[in-house]
Amino acid sequence: MTIDGKLIEKSDTQEVSASFKKREFVVEYAENPQYPEFLKFELIQNNCQQLDAFNVGDEMTVSFNLKGRKWTDRQGVVKYFNSLQAWRLEKKSTAAPTGGADAPPPPAASDEWMKEDFSSDDDLPF
Repeated sequence: MTIDGKLIEKSDTQEVSASFKKREFVVEYAENPQYPEFLKFELIQNNCQQLDAFNVGDEMTVSFNLKGRKWTDRQGVVKYFNSLQAWRLEKKSTAAPTGGADAPPPPAASDEWMKEDFSSDDDLPF
């Protein structure tokens, strides 16, 4: 699964045990901008370092897995937990690159393809 959003908060990596570490972060997901959602994700093990490349406010794409766990406490009560486990983070480009004063102008669109004779094309699929 993937979503696009804005990084709102990121925490430090937590050493849960000698062999397990995790890092949490929050993304503002605004599929409906009037009612944004704030989703907390976690990165585990070597994926924790991916968050180092991001700053709060950055637009990002988060690839993640939805995880669910069942746990029975000491009194025999069953509880369920969900987590969003991210495995890839990508920066989103927020603006088209703009050239400086020394940048060459963008190439002009060509209409040359319209002059080509396509009447002999017999390989059309319809």
